[in-house]
Amino acid sequence: MSQQEISRVAIVTGGAGGLGFPIAERLAARGHTVALWDIDADRAEAAAARIPGAKGYRVDVTDPDAVHAATARVVEELGPLGILVTCAGHNGPLAAFADYPEDGWRFVMSLNLDAVFHCCQAAVREMLKTGYGRIVNMASIAGKEGNPNAVAYSASKAGVIALTKSVGRELATTQIRVNCITPAAIETEMLEQLTPEFRSYVISKIPVGRLGRAEEVAALAAWLASEECSFSTGAVFDASGGRATY
Repeated sequence: MSQQEISRVAIVTGGAGGLGFPIAERLAARGHTVALWDIDADRAEAAAARIPGAKGYRVDVTDPDAVHAATARVVEELGPLGILVTCAGHNGPLAAFADYPEDGWRFVMSLNLDAVFHCCQAAVREMLKTGYGRIVNMASIAGKEGNPNAVAYSASKAGVIALTKSVGRELATTQIRVNCITPAAIETEMLEQLTPEFRSYVISKIPVGRLGRAEEVAALAAWLASEECSFSTGAVFDASGGRATY
């Protein structure tokens, strides 16, 4: 933690696994107190037990009432909210667009986009009380390029990018910074949802020729969540191994 950086309370959604856990670890190592949110209470508590000072919470991030209640609980138990990192998400079905299931579309949009709206709104309401905050949303390179046979995932992540830009610019005159990360395929448990063929496809799209590592994304997220990130807001940061073209 830099000499100027103050210890903050941080919420990490999807914090029990995937990209969320290594990000939570990195934030804790920088001196922050971390609240790990997960749909599975046991998983959240077990993950929190591995991080000094962390606390696990069962939260259904697709339920706005649950999100706002959990945010209030974190503030009551841990202190004013300074950081939000939204990592909860799902690839959803892989299917040709003509056959893409409507329930799959609704599920992915609810978790990948609606939940980010709920979490960001709850966080901003708390951050406006103190006049400070850092929000980091996990989008995807698919939100820029659009992956074939993954229409819901691609559309939801494009929505996260646009949401981030809108909220970041709206709050630009405050000390609240809102940015997002657009990773290419990262070696996490989420890749287990992919077929071997789709996994090979996404790797073939990465110029450096390998999957990203979770700690690489965590390092970027930790900087975006820091006081050092003071002039970037409403911005998109790639972690794509050279895949991004804009």
